[in-house]
Amino acid sequence: MWTLPEPMLAAAAPDARLPAGWAAEVKWDGWRALLSWDGGRLVLRSRQGTPLASAFPEVRAGAVQLPDGTALDGELIVWDEAGRLAFERLQGRIQRRGGGAALLAAEWPAHYVAFDVLRLEGVDTLRWPYVERRAALEGLFAGRGLTAPWALCPSTTEQATVDEWLTSWTAVGVEGVVFKRLQGPYAPGVRAWKKHKVRHTEDAIVGAYTGPAAAPRTLLLGRYDAGGRLRFVGRTTTLPQSAGRALAGLLTPATVHPWAGWSFSAGWGSRETLHVTLVDPELVVEVGVDVARDSGGRWRHPARWHRARPDVTPGEVPVAD
Repeated sequence: MWTLPEPMLAAAAPDARLPAGWAAEVKWDGWRALLSWDGGRLVLRSRQGTPLASAFPEVRAGAVQLPDGTALDGELIVWDEAGRLAFERLQGRIQRRGGGAALLAAEWPAHYVAFDVLRLEGVDTLRWPYVERRAALEGLFAGRGLTAPWALCPSTTEQATVDEWLTSWTAVGVEGVVFKRLQGPYAPGVRAWKKHKVRHTEDAIVGAYTGPAAAPRTLLLGRYDAGGRLRFVGRTTTLPQSAGRALAGLLTPATVHPWAGWSFSAGWGSRETLHVTLVDPELVVEVGVDVARDSGGRWRHPARWHRARPDVTPGEVPVAD
């Protein structure tokens, strides 16, 4: 019996230049998922192998549109009311089953954005070059007239189109692009694709830190909203030791703080609570961030340290969304 392979993976690309002999696809802010439809049975699993079919009844119902003996690789995504990708809504659906999953499917319907075909009508396509798999995938969508929850991931061999995606599409939460060699097969578990994430720098206010006072390990960052409340917007990656030591003299432990009594998670999906030291929200720092946000405007991925900005006052930092 045919079983789903491990997903093919991507290594970081140094820039957004499309190499000769490669194609580019949109990189979505969603949940990687592989699926197979065989004998009326849907298998839908995450990159780590977690079964997902029960959590997404709309995908299970839509599987009848697919020909028997078909397997796809793609991304589960959810859009919010403003037309942005809403990862936190997707995250909230993973653990729901039964009636709870059905209610969320009606409220926050997911789409499955297919970017590769691994099997088509019983024919294994893993060894086919990307250009042939892509043609087969496009033929599947056109020939079967696939509709929601199915969506076809855009693909291009034009640099101008890549540039357009990275300037215009990031406004709705697209993370970047993935490059795939035109003549490359689908190699399970191998990092033979390349990915480029859009990143830029932004200013934020240090509200707390983790680690020792002499050399903070990470920073918890905030921005004031229109009502004058300091909102948590994200956390940095681990600081270079030199940066941590230099910051120690710029941070003042707080006696009164708007975040007093708050708890902070160690990360998405983690139940671990961070031990933090609150500081007077006076120091502004510049960090590198990508486009992934939750509905509250928080940066979903850790921000990369860039530099301290003692020359900038907290009042000059942009207001939180």
